[in-house]
Amino acid sequence: MQTLNIGWEGMAIGMLLMLIPFCYLWYIKSRLFKPTLWATVRMCVQLFLMGVYFRYLFQWNNPWVNTLWVLVMILVAAYTFIERTGLRRKVLLLPMFVALAVSAFSIGFYFLVLVLGMDNPFDARYFIPIMGLLLGNMLTVNVVALSTYYRSLQREQQLYYYLLGNGATHFESTRSFLCEAIEKSFSPCIANMTVLGIVSMPGTMIGQILGGSDPDVAIKYQIMIVVITLASSLLSVVMTIRLAALRSFDKYQILQSHFVYKEDKYNEMDMF
Repeated sequence: MQTLNIGWEGMAIGMLLMLIPFCYLWYIKSRLFKPTLWATVRMCVQLFLMGVYFRYLFQWNNPWVNTLWVLVMILVAAYTFIERTGLRRKVLLLPMFVALAVSAFSIGFYFLVLVLGMDNPFDARYFIPIMGLLLGNMLTVNVVALSTYYRSLQREQQLYYYLLGNGATHFESTRSFLCEAIEKSFSPCIANMTVLGIVSMPGTMIGQILGGSDPDVAIKYQIMIVVITLASSLLSVVMTIRLAALRSFDKYQILQSHFVYKEDKYNEMDMF
């Protein structure tokens, strides 16, 4: 089956579609105009650069180089996550890095070794894209979950201390906040799962079919990708909140005053 390629002329014509959001956001004088413009430019530059270094990574195909690159991806993801939440970096960076790393490597290797049956799970052509896919989904979910968790905890501090003062454990006192965070962050994921194949066509499956893969193979990959992204995202949320609690609460389970939102950060929750 012939694979259709997108030429530079086609790319230029396709990018003209971005004039629709650009013009409208500029017309209504929305604050999203500059962020959207900057995000588009940054996306294009980063993806083209990714194509360049992916070519070299695939040629080298060295397990140590591939692992080092994934660790760099995790560090960048953790830093980006903290910037989006507006929480203090010194408290959250290490818990976030550890949670993302453990979740990505454990679920990623499970998929590569047990599901795909790969003898070399460090093969750059599979290892790096799968890790990048997991990190991208974990980042979005964690931003919503952790922001919701600590905003709810700050808003309902009296309820938290009331439960704590009446003999409840830290987990029992924060369980309602944890549930709210997970429900708010995963509701869009669950909603998307219910309409896959009927209302929406997932990007991974479309990409494989356009690339010449058999539809049955593309469907199997898509199902497993939904499964591993959901599992890794939930694992990373639980680990991040648990590890962050070690730094944000003292030995008496009192929320530390230094663990607060930066006042100059806008509310990223409105962006999701």
